[in-house]
Amino acid sequence: MLYKPGAVGYTDCMTLPKPRVLIFSLAYFPVVGGAEIAVKEITDRLDDSFDLITLRFSKSYLLKERIGNINVFRISGSKLFFPLRSVFLARRLHKQNHYKVLWSIMAAYAGFATLFFKFLYPRIPLLLTLQEGDSEKHILKRVGLFYPLWRLIFKKADHIQVISNYLADFAHRHGARCPVEVVPNGVNPQIYADYTRIYADKDTRTIITTSRLVYKNGIDILIRAAAKLQVISYKLQVLIVGDGPDRSKLEQLANDLGVSNKIKFIGHVDPDEIPQYLSQADVFVRPSRSEGLGNSFLEAMATGLPIIGTSVGGIPDFLEDGETGLFCKVDDPDDLAEKIQILLSDDNLSNNLSRNGRELVEAKYSWGNIASKIENIFIKLCGKY
Repeated sequence: MLYKPGAVGYTDCMTLPKPRVLIFSLAYFPVVGGAEIAVKEITDRLDDSFDLITLRFSKSYLLKERIGNINVFRISGSKLFFPLRSVFLARRLHKQNHYKVLWSIMAAYAGFATLFFKFLYPRIPLLLTLQEGDSEKHILKRVGLFYPLWRLIFKKADHIQVISNYLADFAHRHGARCPVEVVPNGVNPQIYADYTRIYADKDTRTIITTSRLVYKNGIDILIRAAAKLQVISYKLQVLIVGDGPDRSKLEQLANDLGVSNKIKFIGHVDPDEIPQYLSQADVFVRPSRSEGLGNSFLEAMATGLPIIGTSVGGIPDFLEDGETGLFCKVDDPDDLAEKIQILLSDDNLSNNLSRNGRELVEAKYSWGNIASKIENIFIKLCGKY
């Protein structure tokens, strides 16, 4: 047996509430992205206990541990074998806990794992959560010859929760037959409201992005836009908070365009540190090429920053041009530079966008409201079992 009392990484959870929900997620803490944060924020607010099967990305990670309301089980090996190995472990856990709901975090490796388990236990309701941020073309290219099997993930789901209207349409296009419900990711508005906007240097204007440094987020367009901005009365700096495989290329681009003195690559920071950086800025920008929702925008809005984004994916769900932010054209650094210039020179517009954005986040995107909606989905699905 892989897990037993006394094994390395074992934590006794026998005294904890019996889980009703089994979660499949390729990654989980300390491997953190938007989906992982969402799972923890939601489950921490529910009076329930959960089991979660994930991949063990490092030998330093425990095989089993309790994180919040979740018993986390990690499987060693390649992610290619994650779906099958997950099923073997899930069968053992199910014999102990008799799960009422299966919860798949995205329709990829975790989706295949949940689908295979659903084949064995077809009566257990399956909740599929879509958080995909890549373009549909990129996703389908990755799926390739496995498309018919991948499509079954959507067909076999009993309920699909998506974080944007864009992903709702995506689910319908690829075979969803069940209810598809938009429940977005969220933020903790109070955490960001506690950070008053600070300006260390009144003669400097700061543009910020918090982004993984990958092609889809369009950071190269931001750097090109910075090179086109003509500023006389103040200095300009661009803070790029985040890391990723494109960092060296982006640093080279900034050097080639002669703006490396304006661009600061901060690198990876813990999520708890993000508000400190946002509070130092004047404008948040992410010229995305694709986006499932765009949680970084919501964090910036909660801090009171005016935002600029593209009309792709789930961004139009919260960005209304001229009301809660400004749209820029995709792959157009000239247009982006123009929109940045507008916000830096028009205090009234900037303040209006800031106020409207913060009010929207507080009204629609708090984790408390979102957790309640997910709990209602669980209640409905448990009633089917």
